Amino acid sequence: MPGTRRPRRALLTLTAVLTGGAAVVGGTLLATAGGAPARSDEPLATTAGLERLHELPPVTDKVFSWDAVQARSAEAQRRHAIDCMARKGFRYAPKATPPAGSGEDERPRPFGLETAPSATTTTPSFAGETPPKPGSPEASPAYAKALFGDESKRVTVKGTRGMSVSRPGNGCLAEAETRVLGDGRLRWLQVRIELFEGQEQARTDVEKDPAFRNATARWQQCMERAGFSGQRDPQVLLKTLPSQKARLNGRDILKADLRCKSETGYLTVAYTRLAAVQQRWLDANPAVAKDWTALLARQDGAAREVLAAKG
Repeated sequence: MPGTRRPRRALLTLTAVLTGGAAVVGGTLLATAGGAPARSDEPLATTAGLERLHELPPVTDKVFSWDAVQARSAEAQRRHAIDCMARKGFRYAPKATPPAGSGEDERPRPFGLETAPSATTTTPSFAGETPPKPGSPEASPAYAKALFGDESKRVTVKGTRGMSVSRPGNGCLAEAETRVLGDGRLRWLQVRIELFEGQEQARTDVEKDPAFRNATARWQQCMERAGFSGQRDPQVLLKTLPSQKARLNGRDILKADLRCKSETGYLTVAYTRLAAVQQRWLDANPAVAKDWTALLARQDGAAREVLAAKG
């Protein structure tokens, strides 16, 4: 399951969107639920404009947010784990906690390409901790047990749609999580799983949304005029280019994809309607949002205590 990232910002009120009205983002009129063509996405073809769209879907925003509260919680857990390992005679040196507001690139891009690919584009590396040197204390079974606990005592949390996550049941990492989350630790993991499952379900359900279907039809017609008939949707188009090299060699069709998205307002409609579908999912699962808010507040209080005690 992905880690959390990026802060949630109060960009606009979704009320107009969710009731089928029009809303304005960055001066661009969004399509109504009836499927009226939106103005060009061109004003949104900037980093800031795309970020505003990425932050509209409320479930995705929770899953991938990395605000001050979550950064503070992670830092408190990090420091507690360092002290815990020191008490057991080990030096634990995890990477620094990412600052609040980082991680926009980790949000999913469920509607295909959004910016022009570069010939120098490389796949980003998200490597974790540096592997311990062979023979060092950090490479010993005793170190691993102190940090990760007993393999037989790991705990597993399941969502409502079959997804599961396993976490240490004892050891310093488990102790650090428990210090901040208390007896809500497992519920926090479960809520995150349920949000991720809700996000996946909403992506499937938005395909049935009339405004989204109309936007896709306009994109298809634009692609046909550009000489690329038979295209199902932007996401499928990108997936059918099997490699980064093929994507770059196919820049003509990708240029047409981006141009058609801009001309039809595709991304604006897509993210707006996905936001509406995700909000309906949240409304149908009120316990998820309620517990998320309560557990986040609990984390914040505990994290502030830990950080204050450690100076």
